[in-house]
Amino acid sequence: MLHSALTRMYRRNITHILIPLGIGLVILISYNLFLKSPSPPSSAQLAETIEPVAPPPAPPPNRSPETDSKQARSLDQSVIPSTSHEALLESIRDEIEKHNLSLAENKLNALPPTVLSSRGSRSFVAILWNNLGLQQERLHGTRASLNAFKRAAELDDANPVILMNLAHAYWEQRDRALNAEFLTKLMKLVPEEPFPHLAMADLLQEQDELAEAAKHLSQAAARAKQDPALQSYLATVTAKVQRTQSVESQMTARHSTHFVIKFDGEEDQGIWTAVLEILEDAYRDIGQKFGHFPSKPIMVVLHTKDSFQGATGSPAWADGLYDPSLGRIQIPTQGATMDTKWLTSVLRHEYVHALLHDRLGTSVGTLPTWLNEGLAMQWAGDTWPDLDQAMQGEINMIPLSDLEGSWSALPAGTSTVAYWEANSATRYMIERWGLARVDELLNAFQGKSSVATAFQNKLFISYEEFRRQWLESVEQHRS
Repeated sequence: MLHSALTRMYRRNITHILIPLGIGLVILISYNLFLKSPSPPSSAQLAETIEPVAPPPAPPPNRSPETDSKQARSLDQSVIPSTSHEALLESIRDEIEKHNLSLAENKLNALPPTVLSSRGSRSFVAILWNNLGLQQERLHGTRASLNAFKRAAELDDANPVILMNLAHAYWEQRDRALNAEFLTKLMKLVPEEPFPHLAMADLLQEQDELAEAAKHLSQAAARAKQDPALQSYLATVTAKVQRTQSVESQMTARHSTHFVIKFDGEEDQGIWTAVLEILEDAYRDIGQKFGHFPSKPIMVVLHTKDSFQGATGSPAWADGLYDPSLGRIQIPTQGATMDTKWLTSVLRHEYVHALLHDRLGTSVGTLPTWLNEGLAMQWAGDTWPDLDQAMQGEINMIPLSDLEGSWSALPAGTSTVAYWEANSATRYMIERWGLARVDELLNAFQGKSSVATAFQNKLFISYEEFRRQWLESVEQHRS
């Protein structure tokens, strides 16, 4: 295995291929299961995953996810219960319908306790909170709607639409309130829905209870019989979980406060302590730069070189990966004790990807790949000196807009330019605007802003102008 920095550009990381697999779960859950809208990933996206599934059927004509979302998730607020506060409730309903959301929320918060004394009024106020949350989510993202859905659930914890909305918000925000107790209750309330079982499987995977996770994936599949695309996806994920369980069942696990290290007891016992030291240093160093620390321990699996490809399904050229669908950093460690620089570089790089996924949750797909890779290079402290040397002379630059999605479709021979541009543009952004402004940019992507909107609102510069000024700085540096 070659360990030069330039070689690593081509081999070290396949996050830009694997992330669509994790994001596919979010898309399929959000629309196919929860919103009941057949709006699955495109066949092009699916083809970019390591284990592609069959292309899903096209959505019905003239049917948008927003329309289906409104029909499936909103509750009828047209009939106001007969009460002495009827006029007040009507005014709040009207403000929600007119999208005067701040005013509606203030009125809901100011409701006198007597409004909630009757069951009918209490249920109707829960409906108002729910529908307010939907409007807040539509305009400002899931984070803005979470409180409204919580308030709705507090008032009516037996309404399946309200609890599914709350579960959806918890899922989007990676909120730990989406726990086993909540999901068990949801399963009883909506026994035919696949979503609670998928979420439970995800929770069990985090707890390394892969056999139980596989059972819930099977139950999700049994409840998704009318969705061929989801069935295919579930089969893929189930196979991956079962394969992982088989590979890792014989491994030894060591736990720290921030990490779980799994390794082959016979071959890797001498390396896991070194790995833990590298990761704990990354936890402190990168966490301070990033201003974010993981919400839960991150699992790191150390494979032998021979078992890595078969265990992960990764290409032979991969030096390591962060698999978002399983929540694991996975690396081959044979020979790593002889090259601690390589081991440190790979672990720190993959740790940044894991941290970004933890920070952005299901919105990580909105983060441009060039920025995802650039931040991994910058925050990992991986300078890749050979990269700049390889970029001497004439360069055929790739538009940044072409580096926002998966890089697997880039023409052969352009990987060097892609990584160089990602590193250069990200470094320029950090040096000019500072880490605090970059953090605000990440907040915008977490709210699912487009790239153009995020740059304009957070950096106060158009995306095209950013690219122009960055290229000017590149020319000045090269001249």
